[in-house]
Amino acid sequence: MSITLILIIITSGISYYALQNPLTMDKLIMNPYKVTKRNEYYRFVTSGFIHADFGHLIFNMLTLWFVGEGIERLFAMLFGTNGAAYYLFLYMVGIIVSDIPTFLKHKTNSNYNSLGASGGVSAVLFAAILYAPLMDIYLYFFIKLKAFIFGGLFLAYSIYEGRRGRSYVNHSAHIYGAVFGMVFMAVVYPSAVPDFFAQILSWRLF
Repeated sequence: MSITLILIIITSGISYYALQNPLTMDKLIMNPYKVTKRNEYYRFVTSGFIHADFGHLIFNMLTLWFVGEGIERLFAMLFGTNGAAYYLFLYMVGIIVSDIPTFLKHKTNSNYNSLGASGGVSAVLFAAILYAPLMDIYLYFFIKLKAFIFGGLFLAYSIYEGRRGRSYVNHSAHIYGAVFGMVFMAVVYPSAVPDFFAQILSWRLF
């Protein structure tokens, strides 16, 4: 069984349980104020395994499924037996790093909460985009976009929704997770950077 599938199963199970149990949701959610006052730093991790609703969960897990398997195989090819460790590091640290700006911004706001695997998923997604910007990504299963175009639209949407700030979904985590994913890929596989630009410059719309 792939690591991607294991992550999806674990995340889906914890998310489902938390959606049915408000006390569990409150215990796992990212609340920067509680992290600061109670030293509950575990929330940086646990908030990445719960979701606001089933739509939020399905979107994140489908995205992880579509790109995660490919990155997992790529890392196995590049790093051999260490590939699994690289992949888990990318995903888990992506969740943590993407929450740091939110934590710093809201650590005195007791009413602020956020949740979701967005940081880790974005890290994996944008690592894949840096490596293969011309791969096809299907938005809503039938709108085909090149990966780098999808990535640009996804970030624009995340910035817009983040500024609105009308839900517990941490849209800013998309942005910081994406940055982390691309930086991570650039560090562990430097050839991805010039290849990224070479592929885009070679692309023809028609």
